[in-house]
Amino acid sequence: MGAIAYLSAEIGLESALPTYSGGLGVLAGDHVKAAADAGLDLIAISLLYRQGYGRQHVDSQGIQSETYPEFNPAEFLDDTGIEIALPLEGRTLFSRIWKRRVTGVSGSSVDVLFLDTLHPNNSSEHVALGERLYGGDDSTRIRQEYLLGVGGIRALKALGVWPLRGVHLNEGHCAFAALELLRQGWSRKQLKAQSLFTTHTPVPAGHDRFAWQEMESVLGELLPDDARELAGEENASMSHLAISLCGKANAVSNLNAEVASQMFAGYHIEPITNGAHHITWISPIMAELYDSEIPGWRKDPLLLSHAGRLQNETLSQARSKARRVLFDIVRSTTGVELEEDRLTIGFARRFATYKRADLVFRDLERLRRFGAGKIQFVFSGKAHPRDEGGKELIRKIFEAAKQLEDDIPVVFIEDYSMATGAAMTSGVDVWMNNPVRPMEASGTSGMKAVMNGVPNCSIMDGWWPEACEHGINGWAVGGSDDERNDERDNRNLLDSIEHEILPIWQEGGLRWAAISRAAIKTGARFTAARMIEDYQRIYESFTPVSLLHDQE
Repeated sequence: MGAIAYLSAEIGLESALPTYSGGLGVLAGDHVKAAADAGLDLIAISLLYRQGYGRQHVDSQGIQSETYPEFNPAEFLDDTGIEIALPLEGRTLFSRIWKRRVTGVSGSSVDVLFLDTLHPNNSSEHVALGERLYGGDDSTRIRQEYLLGVGGIRALKALGVWPLRGVHLNEGHCAFAALELLRQGWSRKQLKAQSLFTTHTPVPAGHDRFAWQEMESVLGELLPDDARELAGEENASMSHLAISLCGKANAVSNLNAEVASQMFAGYHIEPITNGAHHITWISPIMAELYDSEIPGWRKDPLLLSHAGRLQNETLSQARSKARRVLFDIVRSTTGVELEEDRLTIGFARRFATYKRADLVFRDLERLRRFGAGKIQFVFSGKAHPRDEGGKELIRKIFEAAKQLEDDIPVVFIEDYSMATGAAMTSGVDVWMNNPVRPMEASGTSGMKAVMNGVPNCSIMDGWWPEACEHGINGWAVGGSDDERNDERDNRNLLDSIEHEILPIWQEGGLRWAAISRAAIKTGARFTAARMIEDYQRIYESFTPVSLLHDQE
């Protein structure tokens, strides 16, 4: 029947392989792993970035800088020995194809292809396309997306992965794959019957727009006659190009689907809420506990819904061990010794301004008044190298840390990675999330936290409105107000910590253990295994090309 081609501009498979920047890449990696667990016939395609997203360095003032060391793909990937050659503006763009095989829990596997522009026949400009993830200007980005979409489809043909059952495009970055499929002989009808577009963000920066002059220069005859009708007259929206060509579209939470339906008026946007790969993100310490008391959870993560059987003592012991792992990392990276008896609140994600990393510090005097000697914070995350607003947020975290240092420890772990994220989502006591609603499409870090018995304290955005049982498995911050009001949200956040979370933490014992168990139960509904089942239903609805020909 053919494979499903899964395209994404970034795919994060492990911490040391720098082919991801944040949520989209890590989610794509979890999608691939869950597909392997389920035995799906799926093959993933992305680009190889030899300098990755950049290494983050933060000085004592909270000023972020970046370096870009190159990595050797041969340490992580297999060289297929196959190359592709693409026409690009009168020259030829060459790409090597690397492969990583991901094996699932039952032994099935999914291959991930990475397109590499470090080729002896490439010009320096073409080599540069494979240097940095999200690192160039529009001129670089459109040519990277050309390589991803057009090159991705050609790579599949070169490897003999043909014909395809269908194609799954993640964000508008992959839209050119649809045009290449048309060039390969698919009709518009066939493309509609065998394609899915997923939008992952309601933030405008996540939806690339290019000048039509650039589009015409890069694509040439690949551009259809009705391109402006599909993608927009003024400039070309890659997301609108993708959704107009694909037969199905989805967003990544119920709320995100509502927002996306406004962004893409006239299109049906199905919600498929994200999930986290349970085997990847449940810490070894918690996994040992589940192996003992919830056997079978690795193959069937729905069994985590039986977390009620976890004993208070063994759960408390496991949570204490997970905390110590994080505390050791904090001590070795920052020199700060966190205190065992304090409530530890964690925040780790991209430092985009809408995520409001500094929200909890808007009223330092109130925070000090109730939190001195009782709470501590652990932060981590990168700002985009050109995002001065995001970098300013990091500086504000450091300023707050200095003002609070005698009363409330605030630490920042630099150079955020998947490994840091795993340690934090399992090692803190409460996971904090406070974006501007409704700009958080889903937010999988909170899902990873609950799987480890860590409750969320979050604005009602992304996945949390689907999961939150206030006071039972975590806490809702405020209501469902859409408009931005930082003062109100800070007040609501501090109210939650002071009046609800901290008293229960100080009481400890049975009540906190009950919340931790409820969080784990919630995690059973937000695994990548459940997510891949939802996507599989769409994949199975794709009508293969041969059958479509028969119907015609």
